[in-house]
Amino acid sequence: MKIATINVNGIREAVGRGFLDWLANQDADVVCVQNLKAKSFELDDSILYPEGYEGYFLDAEQDGFSGVGLYCRKIPKAIMYGLGFPQCDHEARFLQADYDRFSIASFLMPDGSDYAEKQAFMAQYQEYLSKMARKRREYIICGTWHIAHKTLDLENWADNQTTPGFKPEERAWMDQVFGPTGFIDTFREINRDAGEYTWWPKLDQEVPRSRQEGWRIDYQIVGPNFRRHVVDAWIDYDATFSEFAPLIVEYDLTL
Repeated sequence: MKIATINVNGIREAVGRGFLDWLANQDADVVCVQNLKAKSFELDDSILYPEGYEGYFLDAEQDGFSGVGLYCRKIPKAIMYGLGFPQCDHEARFLQADYDRFSIASFLMPDGSDYAEKQAFMAQYQEYLSKMARKRREYIICGTWHIAHKTLDLENWADNQTTPGFKPEERAWMDQVFGPTGFIDTFREINRDAGEYTWWPKLDQEVPRSRQEGWRIDYQIVGPNFRRHVVDAWIDYDATFSEFAPLIVEYDLTL
């Protein structure tokens, strides 16, 4: 099973830069997308229903803001929209597809431009993650968490210790997610190298991403029982339809 996650930072703009061509060449079972910045009723059928996929979307109440989606090759048994608290659901930050043995979610954390809002979201989201960890069901949560966990997860970490996305309290929160709460960072199960990033805040399309200062703020996380199912994980640096790069993980599982 192959799962990809990508923050498109505007679905229509990403389509104009080749997102649908990229999608058609992935042979992914599920593609999680975030930050659509458009309501689903505004989108063409070519975006809603690409060949081979069923699209599911959650729209934010505010126009041109947030929004998450799932492109699924196999129709899920159920779709769960939101998490039940207003900050998440009104801003369309969580969408989950349920299959027989596990669930796959597309998730978008607030970016921290309003840091108090992000902190409030993290507190409520932690409660939900703790409940998920206690369930018998397994989860694969994919998306932009807007937090670089370790110093190897961003280029210029020394100068960013007071920057939202790398504040000590945010990193400590991630320590809890990957520690006592029990979730696993699938990418770091495979790759422990520095210089592996999914977002470039000052992306210059004329300069190779490898020469630019980046952050790894996109994740696919799973529970401890799924650690053994992670086969491979990589970042697709050739996909340039967003200042984010897709994170792709292969699992020895089937839907």
